[in-house]
Amino acid sequence: MSKKAKEELYNLSANLKDLRKQFGYTQKYVAEQIGITFQSYQHYEWGLTVPTLQNFINLAKLYNVPYNELLEK
Repeated sequence: MSKKAKEELYNLSANLKDLRKQFGYTQKYVAEQIGITFQSYQHYEWGLTVPTLQNFINLAKLYNVPYNELLEK
């Protein structure tokens, strides 16, 4: 994995956690809203897995942010 890809994965996991807390959502709530398991969502925040394209889109819609904002810090 390239340095840039690692950085984006780190930013994505940190941004997802920050946004979730800003909105006052639980991990379980976010998972339910985008149609995945709680454990799958946890892995996104922990940087263990990357959301599918559809889940990435759903997360951006849930938080009402542009897609690129999820990857930038």
